[in-house]
Amino acid sequence: MDALRLWPSLLSAWPGAPAREALSIVSVSLLAVQSLSDISPLFLTGLLEVNKPTLPLASGEYTPATGVAIVSVFAAMSFGLGWAVGSQPLFWALFISFVLGTAYSINLPYLRWKRFAVVAALCILAVRATFVFRRPAMFSRPLIFATGFMTFFSVVIALFKDIPDIEGDRIFGIRSFSVRLGQKKVFWICVGLLEMAYSVAILMGATSSSLWSKTATIAGHSILAAILWSCARSVDLTSKAAITSFYMFIWKLFYAEYLLIPLVR
Repeated sequence: MDALRLWPSLLSAWPGAPAREALSIVSVSLLAVQSLSDISPLFLTGLLEVNKPTLPLASGEYTPATGVAIVSVFAAMSFGLGWAVGSQPLFWALFISFVLGTAYSINLPYLRWKRFAVVAALCILAVRATFVFRRPAMFSRPLIFATGFMTFFSVVIALFKDIPDIEGDRIFGIRSFSVRLGQKKVFWICVGLLEMAYSVAILMGATSSSLWSKTATIAGHSILAAILWSCARSVDLTSKAAITSFYMFIWKLFYAEYLLIPLVR
């Protein structure tokens, strides 16, 4: 049976299977993301009224009670789906991410780790995705590259996210790197770290034994590095809107890397 006939046969044999699988994968992922994303606004309402006044809780569109309900429901559903999948490592990954997200935001003694730049960066780095395949990890060249490169990106995102929020952080006593060192210095540190990561990626491509991998890796990362530098030079560091826009651009570079990582050999 050729490939064109195979898929209709599979779909007719299990008509609900593809939809169920797609729904389960998306839901168990997005529910965890949703609950983590909602924890911070719930406990940082006063700060967000200064830094991000358009968010639902900060603007008054949602009441605190509604925020608590949303976080509770999505957290419970993400844990429930994680448990239903039957993978204890997955469940504990969800639980630990929830604990870190709570410790990052909640304003209690020894908590609200957002106030401490290094700890905040480690929290953001720790909740990057981890896949559990129930088999020993093989630290291949592409895996080592992807881990190192995405670690750089996570650190940059953790540092850069506070640059547009410097005004509110100062008012509420949050000693972020941007407050300590200034927006301009942290901005260029972040750009420098990303350019360093791209340089390592280019060197990684240059040492590849595969011609197509070498060409794609060098060309792809060279183009992204050039675009990053060009955009960084045009940012008005006195404009919160411009800095926020560049922060979102960094996220686009982050996701663009997922297209290049499979090409590394």
